Amino acid sequence: MIPAEFAEPAFTDPWHAQAFALTVHLSERGAFTWPDWAATFGAALAARRGVHGALDGGADYWAAWLAALETLLATRDMAAPGDVARMRDAWEAAYLATPHGAPVTL
Repeated sequence: MIPAEFAEPAFTDPWHAQAFALTVHLSERGAFTWPDWAATFGAALAARRGVHGALDGGADYWAAWLAALETLLATRDMAAPGDVARMRDAWEAAYLATPHGAPVTL
C-alpha cells in the first residue's frame, strides 16, 4: 500500500519534474549554489506575488521556478536571454502543434 503522502503525483506536469531535475543537476555540477538558487527562487516568488496577489502553489509556483532558473542561466552567462526566449517560443509552438497525448518534440 502506498502511504497517503505519496498517493498524489509529486509533479503535476512532466516539465515540472524536468525543471526540478535540471535545477538540481546544475547545482550539483557547480553552476550555482543551493543558497543562490533559494535566494533567486524566493525573489521570483515574491515578484509573482506582487503582480498576481496570492499564489496558488501550482502553476504560479512552477512559473516562478522557471523564471528563477532562467535568471540564473542569464546571470551566470550559461544562456543568453534571447536564446532562452527563442527556445521557450519553439517549445510553445511545438506544444501547441502536438496532438493531445502525444509527446512534445522539437
